[in-house]
Amino acid sequence: MVLRFTLRQLEYLVAVGEYGSVTEAAERVNVSAPSVSAAISQLEREFGITLFVRRHAHGLSLTQAGRIFVDQARQILGEAAKLNALSNELTGQIRGPLHVACLVTFAQAVIPSLRRAFSDTYPDVDFFQYERDHARILEGLRMARFDIALSYDLDIPADMEFHELAVLPPYAVLHEDHPLAGRPDVTVEDLAPHPMILLDLPYSSAYFLSLFREAGLTPHIVERTRDMSVMRAMVANRFGYSIANIRPVSTYALDGGKLSFVSLNGNLRPMRMGIIAMRGASPPLTVRRFIDFCGEKILGMGMDLPVSAGDTPEQKGIS
Repeated sequence: MVLRFTLRQLEYLVAVGEYGSVTEAAERVNVSAPSVSAAISQLEREFGITLFVRRHAHGLSLTQAGRIFVDQARQILGEAAKLNALSNELTGQIRGPLHVACLVTFAQAVIPSLRRAFSDTYPDVDFFQYERDHARILEGLRMARFDIALSYDLDIPADMEFHELAVLPPYAVLHEDHPLAGRPDVTVEDLAPHPMILLDLPYSSAYFLSLFREAGLTPHIVERTRDMSVMRAMVANRFGYSIANIRPVSTYALDGGKLSFVSLNGNLRPMRMGIIAMRGASPPLTVRRFIDFCGEKILGMGMDLPVSAGDTPEQKGIS
């Protein structure tokens, strides 16, 4: 039987279906946009099906036939990937594609160094990283867009399993002249009257608010942002304090403003960072090795150790 398509064309099709943009899909699969457009047009011509509706300035939307076609293409790519996994199992080699999602809240502090170390150790692995919020991570795992994900233990569904890597207690993010900045620790009672910048991401924001709710308090929220760097810059510019669990090495915001990190005292539930995977799945060798690698690397970061604002960078690590 002569195939009327290539796996590469299906890869481009799935990417466009997920991103709704030829340009973004091309960036993700690391080819030119014209190559992606040509592949989509060739598939539509070969099968006589309109897969996308083109809307000027609004990207591409899948047609009903296109959604069915993309779902089937994703399954075919998944089956093809099993051949790579099988060959790795038979030869004991760590190679092939690896799709890793990471929670956007701590991606900048974790995934670049993990990827660099893993890629240096296993140069035959094609590493693809994705920064997403928790809700989109869960969706992507179910859709088999990601092999594995790094996130928090926030409402893990029954069809997924969580492997803990680090325990991260909450801490207050304050500007250097905040009246609470000089303390060794603070409580949510201390923070509640002051203006708060809420890191407003799915699941994460509910966790931060629960710290106050469980103490019978309501924080004074004056601003919300979905970007960790923006949150730190807002705090550094004296718009309010915030709460986080991942503590960077640097005590400066990106605009140069100085920050103070103060531990939160009290019986507060910590965040638990770990690996999320589909329950009951049998991960291929490359994925299993990455899971082991994460345990070794993140443990070396010291992410589960409490850190005070006066620690040196050498003592702090990333926590």
